Amino acid sequence: MPQLRAVLASLALVVVVATPAQASADPSITIAQGRTQPVFSYADAVREHVYVESSVDSDSDGNLDRVRVDIIRPKESGPALKVPVIIDESPYYDNSGRGNEAERKVYDAEGNLAKFPLFYDNYFVPRGYAVLNVDMIGTTRSDGCPDVGGRADVLGGKAVIDWLNGRATAYREDGTPAVADWTTGKSAMIGKSYDGTLANAVAATGVEGLETIVPISAISSWYKYQRSNGVIYNFDYMSYLARVIDTDPIAKCASARARLDAEDGDDTGNYNAFWAERDYIAGSLADASKVHASVFAVHTVNDLNVKPDNFSKWWQALADRKVPRKIWVGQYQHVDPFDFDGRRDLWVDTLHRWFDFWLLGVQNGIMREPRADVQTTPTGWITQPDWPAPLAVKIPLHPAADGSLGLLPAKKNTTATFTDVRQSEDAMVADVGTDKPGRVAYTTGALPVDLRLSGTPVVDLRVALDKPTSNLTALIVDFGEDTRIDWRRGQGVTTLTEETCHGESTASDDGCYRKVVNNLATRPLEIVARGWIDVQNRDSLSTSSPMTPGEYGTVKWETLPQDYVFKKGHRLGFVIAGTDSTYSGERATGANVTIDLSKSKVQFPLALGSLLLDLAKDKVKWHGPQQQNLPVPENRLY
Repeated sequence: MPQLRAVLASLALVVVVATPAQASADPSITIAQGRTQPVFSYADAVREHVYVESSVDSDSDGNLDRVRVDIIRPKESGPALKVPVIIDESPYYDNSGRGNEAERKVYDAEGNLAKFPLFYDNYFVPRGYAVLNVDMIGTTRSDGCPDVGGRADVLGGKAVIDWLNGRATAYREDGTPAVADWTTGKSAMIGKSYDGTLANAVAATGVEGLETIVPISAISSWYKYQRSNGVIYNFDYMSYLARVIDTDPIAKCASARARLDAEDGDDTGNYNAFWAERDYIAGSLADASKVHASVFAVHTVNDLNVKPDNFSKWWQALADRKVPRKIWVGQYQHVDPFDFDGRRDLWVDTLHRWFDFWLLGVQNGIMREPRADVQTTPTGWITQPDWPAPLAVKIPLHPAADGSLGLLPAKKNTTATFTDVRQSEDAMVADVGTDKPGRVAYTTGALPVDLRLSGTPVVDLRVALDKPTSNLTALIVDFGEDTRIDWRRGQGVTTLTEETCHGESTASDDGCYRKVVNNLATRPLEIVARGWIDVQNRDSLSTSSPMTPGEYGTVKWETLPQDYVFKKGHRLGFVIAGTDSTYSGERATGANVTIDLSKSKVQFPLALGSLLLDLAKDKVKWHGPQQQNLPVPENRLY
C-alpha cells in the first residue's frame, strides 16, 4: 500500500527522544508523547519566497504562469535536515483574508512575509515543518488569471508539489533557480473553502508527494457548488468570483472572465465540459480514482455556501476507493473547526497528530480511533466508526391526502396539486395544515421517540405538469420548539475579545486568535434539509428532457445531506413547492404540478433504533406555526 510504504520510509527522518527539548544542543525533529515537539526557533526561522513555473498560460501572454510561494521553515532545515511541508494555497491573501479575523499577508522590506496568516506557521514550524502560503494563479503575487476551479487553478498547485519533489523549476526574485533541498518532498495541503477546494483538486490529479489533505468546507464539484439538478443558484457566478479574488486592473483578465460566462451553460443549467473540468469526483481533469493522499475532511451540515453534498459525495467516492480518511461533521454554517465552540484545543491536537502520522510516520494511534466526529447538539459531539451513521435504516414515509406523513402509501388515485411560484423558504413552511396554492405540506404525528437522521434523504415523486418543466423544492422540517445552533446568524458563532494562543510568536506574527461561542436561537421549527430539481433534468444532468404536459413521470432526487436529531414529541415535516427564492436565482415557471400521492414518498436514512417507529396520525388536523422570520445566512466566501 503506497501510504504504508510512505509512512515506513519517513520513520528514518524522525529522532525519537524522551528527554526535554532543551537538552538537545543541535535541534532535530523530536518526538515525545506521540507528538513532535517545539524545538526549533520560530523567530529565527528562514523566511523566503520563490516563483514556481507552472505548465499553463492562463493570461495568454505567451509565458508560462509563475506561482508565488512564500516559505517559512526551521533555520536548521537543509540538505542535512530535510523537513515535510504544510501548504495553504489560497486566492484570498490580498482581498478577503484568511480565517475568522480575515488576516492578510504582510511583507517585510525584502519582500518576504513578516506575517503568515493563520496559526499553522506559528505552531508547526517550531515542530520541524515548513509552511508554505501559496498564491493561487491569477491572485496576489502569482501570474495569470483565476480559472475558478479549472485547469489553471489545479495545475498551479500541482506544480508546487512537483517543485518540492524536483520535477518543476522555481526562481528567486533575481531570476536564479531555487532548489528545495531542505524538504523530504512529503507534503500536506490544508485550507477552508476555496483553499480546501484546491487541496481536493490537486489530490485528485494523483500527484506524487502529496501525502495528505485537510479540506475544510471545500468544494469537490463546482457544479454542485452552483447547481442542483439543473436549478441554478446564482447566474454568472464564476466570472463574479474571478473578479472578487483578482485585485489586478479589470482589463487584465477580462477575456478570461468572458470565457467563463460563455462556457458555464447558464442558459440551460446543464452539466457540460466546463463543469466536468471542475469536477474532482469524476471529472475530465481530476477525479477521485487518482487520489492516493489520505484525507481528513471537515464540513458542516448547515453550510449553505459550500453545500454539504460537496463533502458527502466526495466522502463516498473516497470510501469506495478505500482511501484512508477521517471526518468531522459540525452543525454550523461556513465555519472552520478552529472556531467550533469548545473544540479549538482538540482540533489543533488532532491536526497535529494527523500531520505527524502522515508526514513523519509517528505511531500515535490516530488511525485506530473512530473515523467520524459528529455534532448532534449545540454542545454535544459523538464519535462513530464512519459517516453517515453505520447501519442507518432507509425508512420510506408517504404523504397522504389529509396532510399526514406515514409508513403506508396513500390510497390509489389520490392526488395533490400546487403551482410553481417563486417564494421564500419561510413562506413554504408557514401555516402548515392550511392549504396554500404554492405548496403542499405533510407532517407526522408527535414522534414517540427521538429520531436521528444521518445521511441523505431521497424524494421520489410521481408528477404531471401542464407545462414542459417546473422547478421543484423539497424541504424536510422539524416542527417543535427547541434551542438550536443559530447557523443563520454570524455563521453560528460570535467572536469574543479574549484570545487563545497556539504556537510561538514574533512582534509581527503571533499565534493568538479570539475565542468564539455558539450562537443559539429558540424557534418553533427548523428547516433541516432541502433539495431542488429542474424537472427537465430528472433523467440527466447533461441533457434536458421536457415532460409531455398532462402525462405522469417519475421525478426522483436527493436533498442535501444532514445529521440531525428530531426530538420526541416533535413532528417531522415534508414540504413540496416550486421555485425557492431564498437559495435560487431561477424564475418560476408557473406550471401547475399534480402529485400522485399513492406513488410518491420520501426516504429517510434513520439511525438504528427507528425500526420500531410507530407514526400514529393526529385525530385532529394539526396546524403549524405562522411564518417565521428565518434570517438568510451571509454568503461568506472565505
